[in-house]
Amino acid sequence: MTDTTKTTVTGGSRQPTELRMARDALRCLRADLVAGAFAFRPLPPVPEDHVLLRRLPALVRGPVRRLPQLAAVGLALLLMFVEVAKSFPGDGGPVRALFLGVPLVVMVFRPVGAFWLSLGGMVFTAAVADSAWNAWPWTGVSFVAHLTVMLVVAARTRPRVSAHMWLLTALVGGLVAAADPHRGSGVAFAMAVVSGIALTLLLAVRGWRDSRRQVVEQVAVVEEERSRRTLLEERTTIARELHDVVAHHMSVVAIQAEAAPYRVQDPPEELVAALAGIRENAVTALTELRRVLGVVRADLPGDLDGWGPEAPQPTLADLDDLLENVRRAGLEVESVTTGRARPLPQGVELSAYRIVQEALSNTLRHAPGAGARVELGYVPVGLGLRIVNGPPDGPAKASQGAGHGLLGMRERAAMLGGELVAEATEDGGFAVEAFLPVEQAEPVGADGEPA
Repeated sequence: MTDTTKTTVTGGSRQPTELRMARDALRCLRADLVAGAFAFRPLPPVPEDHVLLRRLPALVRGPVRRLPQLAAVGLALLLMFVEVAKSFPGDGGPVRALFLGVPLVVMVFRPVGAFWLSLGGMVFTAAVADSAWNAWPWTGVSFVAHLTVMLVVAARTRPRVSAHMWLLTALVGGLVAAADPHRGSGVAFAMAVVSGIALTLLLAVRGWRDSRRQVVEQVAVVEEERSRRTLLEERTTIARELHDVVAHHMSVVAIQAEAAPYRVQDPPEELVAALAGIRENAVTALTELRRVLGVVRADLPGDLDGWGPEAPQPTLADLDDLLENVRRAGLEVESVTTGRARPLPQGVELSAYRIVQEALSNTLRHAPGAGARVELGYVPVGLGLRIVNGPPDGPAKASQGAGHGLLGMRERAAMLGGELVAEATEDGGFAVEAFLPVEQAEPVGADGEPA
């Protein structure tokens, strides 16, 4: 008794589920093919950036852009002509031609509505067809017309619509063919098989193109993010180097302000208070600077976390050691200095050193066997740099870096208000030219005021 009750309950619970599934399927069919079936959805023209249009003269690009619409109308006229030409007098050939040509024209503006017209035209022509037809319920021409409408609609809608069109075509074709199985079963089966294969191939190609487009878009996004990451890392490195420069000078200011009262016997209270304020402001500035640097360091990638800011930053005085290192690495490099060498602001010297270092590293990586030349030009308003290398004498090895060294050099030059140009030379080499401006101190007169 208990088992019978369970079976009944199970059977009772299964029926609503099946009804619900059928109801959902009908709802999807209605949403895809019934609701808004004759909505205005014109066939889009050929895109302006299409490779075919780029090769054509500007005079004919306008008509060529309408090639899909012209092809649909041309195919309709051709099939209508063939249908009329192969018909016999009095068998309704012009009417059949009209029923297969109109859906092809409507397809240009209302694709889903064209499918219903094509399917309805098949039913109508099959109902009034002469028994002398060899192909029924589709003739050879109407077979091609209906298949074309299905493919165009499938290409412009989502894949679920293709499945619904195929099911309706197979179902309606089978029902019509059931009226005369000896004559219509073969054609209806052929339509179901050929349309199924064609729609499957179309959806496969469409899915492959969509996947390829997504991959291209994803690669572009990854490259952009990589460039942003490299720029952020370079700016972070510059910020930390500037921290060392500014922190050193602020520390000197704080120490000198604290020691100044002890260098003078009985200093005035106003002087002591002023020096104490200077020291307090310097210490506050150091604290804020370290706080900002802490935020910057928190965003560093893992491979830069071990970078220590305690080491002294290099200057142009260390350029000879750098050149000696690259010579030991196999790069023949010479250095030329013009103008009167003089100490520059530490930020300028650090940036100049880093630009030379990166340019020589690029030469080692991308121009094996080439020689290099480093030129420094001291002028009253700044420092000029030129690092040029000759053509490589062999193939360069694949680089493992991110390939954004030039971006970092430009960032350093822009930080100081300078400019940097990197371009290939006529002999196949490469040149990096930069100018780093230096602010001039105003001359002071005897009274302590600017002259």
